Amino acid sequence: MAAHLTPEDVEDGRFDWEEWHALINANGITVDRPRGSAHPRFPEIIYPLDYGYVNDTVSGDGHGVDVFVGTARNGLVALMVTTDFRKGDREVKLLYDCTPEEIYLVNGFINFDRTLLEGTLTLRRPMHGLR
Repeated sequence: MAAHLTPEDVEDGRFDWEEWHALINANGITVDRPRGSAHPRFPEIIYPLDYGYVNDTVSGDGHGVDVFVGTARNGLVALMVTTDFRKGDREVKLLYDCTPEEIYLVNGFINFDRTLLEGTLTLRRPMHGLR
């Protein structure tokens, strides 16, 4: 059975960092948009990090739970609750193996044009402890 994750899970305090870290390690990640690739419907949008989904999961939009994958080896470090004004939906995007610089990069990428997409960043632990 696929694991589900919604913005309400995060906002209501039901998100379990350890559980999701273990789930990612057990299920793996599929990267379908490598760093530097263009968005399939909006080619002017270029992904700053590898981007994909956690296998065998379901997000609020009915697809796999989205994940940005960085270059560190520090596991699940952060998440963002996003609102996509074009699609009219809200989702959770996980940040996995990201350096502090990559976390800032994802935050800027999501919040670049807040008339289209915006998100709120939640760190698992303080930024200085993520190296």
